[in-house]
Amino acid sequence: MLPGTAGDRPRTDVPPPGSGGSRTEAPPGSGGTRRMRADARRNRQVLLDAAVEAFAEHGADTPLDGIAKRAGVANATLYRHFPTREALLEEVLRERIGQLVEGERTLLSREGPADALAVWLREFVAYTKTYQGLPASVLATLRGDPGSPLHGSCATLLGVAARLLERAQRAGQMRCDVDAVDLLTQATGIAWATERGPRDATRSDRLLTVLMDGLRATSDRTGTPPR
Repeated sequence: MLPGTAGDRPRTDVPPPGSGGSRTEAPPGSGGTRRMRADARRNRQVLLDAAVEAFAEHGADTPLDGIAKRAGVANATLYRHFPTREALLEEVLRERIGQLVEGERTLLSREGPADALAVWLREFVAYTKTYQGLPASVLATLRGDPGSPLHGSCATLLGVAARLLERAQRAGQMRCDVDAVDLLTQATGIAWATERGPRDATRSDRLLTVLMDGLRATSDRTGTPPR
């Protein structure tokens, strides 16, 4: 989890994550199904739009109070919808995460096992570099923070990485003494080390190539492929 900033004050008047945020109403004939009020949906979207702009300008550790101000809503409104920075980040990045999941299907049908893994890893690194400071948050979650709102997204991406890696291992193309956590930890480390400066885009690709070369199976390190 990213370190807190002066703009991130603990809240005691907000519902727990997943509680739906703002007060809701049950539509007629819904059988108890609840939906967000129109004004709450509007506030939520305004906050998301403001967060996209703020994260792009100032990075993933921009003060949350500043996002609320940019959106023109009270701080309490932001915290009702997004109790933590990671919850807001996850929602902002939801579409990008979906693209990474969908990318697995495309790669499995078009690329060889090792090449598919390499292409997907480059997309993953690009994802973690969407906003300055995001790689640090992803790394913290990969190290085992089940309480982080990013945990679900990271678990999904770990599943994709595991399937692509195991496919390449079964084909005898990747060494078998690494797992998906090892893989994404190294890839996120590359993203963290190269997230600043225009020259780092080339460096990132070069380091990923070195990583993939080190993962390729050789006669002395093939190991036992996953079943």
